[in-house]
Amino acid sequence: MWKSPSSSSLNISFFIIHLFQLVSIMNQHVVIVSSQPLYTNSRWIVKSTTGQRVKLACVNWVSHMDVMLAEGLNQQPVDAISKAIINMGFNCVRLTWPLFLFTNDSLGSITVRQSFKNLGLFSSIVGLQANNPSIVDLSVLDAYKAVVASLAKNNVMIILDNHISKPGWCCSRFDGNGFFGDEYFDPHLWIQGLRIVATTFKATTNVVGMSLRNELRGPLQNVDDWYRYMQKGAEAVHAANPDVLIILSGLSFDKDLSFLQQRPVNLTFSGKLVFEIHRYGFTDGDTWSAENANQACGEVLNDMVSKGAFVLEQGYPLFVSEFGVDQRGTNVNDNRYFNCFLGLAAELDFDWALWTLVGSYYWRDGIVGLNEYYGVLDWNWLHIRNSSFLQRISSIRTPFQGPGYTETHPHKVIFHPMTGLCVQRTSLLQPLELGPCSEAEAWGYAPAKTLTVVGTYFCLKADKLGQPVKLSMICSDDSSRWDIISDSKMHLSSKLQDATSVCLDVDPNNVIVTQACKCLSTNDTTCDPGSQWFKIIDSTRVTKITKSFLQIKPIIHFLARNFFGSYI
Repeated sequence: MWKSPSSSSLNISFFIIHLFQLVSIMNQHVVIVSSQPLYTNSRWIVKSTTGQRVKLACVNWVSHMDVMLAEGLNQQPVDAISKAIINMGFNCVRLTWPLFLFTNDSLGSITVRQSFKNLGLFSSIVGLQANNPSIVDLSVLDAYKAVVASLAKNNVMIILDNHISKPGWCCSRFDGNGFFGDEYFDPHLWIQGLRIVATTFKATTNVVGMSLRNELRGPLQNVDDWYRYMQKGAEAVHAANPDVLIILSGLSFDKDLSFLQQRPVNLTFSGKLVFEIHRYGFTDGDTWSAENANQACGEVLNDMVSKGAFVLEQGYPLFVSEFGVDQRGTNVNDNRYFNCFLGLAAELDFDWALWTLVGSYYWRDGIVGLNEYYGVLDWNWLHIRNSSFLQRISSIRTPFQGPGYTETHPHKVIFHPMTGLCVQRTSLLQPLELGPCSEAEAWGYAPAKTLTVVGTYFCLKADKLGQPVKLSMICSDDSSRWDIISDSKMHLSSKLQDATSVCLDVDPNNVIVTQACKCLSTNDTTCDPGSQWFKIIDSTRVTKITKSFLQIKPIIHFLARNFFGSYI
């Protein structure tokens, strides 16, 4: 039976979350954005006042289930959850809602208490009374508004996501909620609901966007109706609230926007349109554990780009509004998928929303208190489920580039997805190692495949098998050439003096070394190449290392000219 936690345990637990925030901020900037209307500038989301990029780093908070209440309010006060979201490094929540909550008065008007009684969730009512006494006797519609108000008060940006029509778990092809014309998906009622929601929260400036519908799917889905109704829905929202971003999802469970390559969206407004896609490890079945990981990564990335990420090249922001993993760390399929996904997330620098905040559900799949292993919080919403995972995604919270972030000339950063860290150098006397991307080395990657430290004559050089790589001023031999190989395009390969092929790798101390390249054979399905996966990504951010090397540039010039002139 559920037991209300004591106030002392609550204080201790949220102290832990605050402490984690302090550690995180020391290692990575957390971007907190004061609320204001957001616009799009080509592929970027920007502030209306300054034109500076705002990167959405969101977490999904489920509020579309049978009880029609944001999950976790039986476990923690709503303001405590809102504060924890910011403290964990997120600047945004994708808050889901069921259509009928706003279009069916008989549903929206019942109290939270009655909604829980109807499902026999009496222990949850006890928790609600203890943690959120001001909410338990509100109507479920007013309770939703209270959650939005709490997020806004705590300076969290909010994306309102119409997740489903009939409250319940999503999604299947035959649940009646999948596409226009399905049993519970009347397009005219849907447009009416979008208009109501846009109007209801027009005065809440922290509501910065509306996602019109989650995961369109099922036997009725077709491109013509997608254009017909998604365009009407977008126009209705914009007319009701011209300040919010309009976020459009694709077909086939939001995996496919490829039809946009032949036929653009036709709207009467501009500067507000964002496209969204979803991707999980299970999206591709057991591909990640059954196939060679390099091969699987190449196939999935090609699919994601050709069916979704191409919109960046068309001049629209991409919002990957659902991705996530089993945070227990024991799911091989998820672990391999996420190494690959995180490389793409850093490379393309897109906006995102992690699934999910939820530690446990009031009621799901007939189970009371179902544990959500994809949740960043644990079952009782008291502790972070996997702090190393949050540290890992901290590298993609802040922009690598974009309007307002042109702090220095474009350069490259070497990103290591398995750790979420970047290659850095703490001093000229220490070996290269992994560290926070805010302190990453700035590199140039030349057509000759040399990786050179920006502002110096030093290049990356393979030395000996199993030994740290070196920085050298001799940059014309094979051991200074780094080819991007394998289907994943994430192995950096060079040759030793004896012509042995090696790949960049990481030792147990996070020192950058070279080892024999692994998992290159497509017949090898058990090998995990994660430690050897690196992404060379674009950046315009000044880092501590960049600044330090620029400061010693005159010294390097002197040494190079006087002692190594024959090599440069």
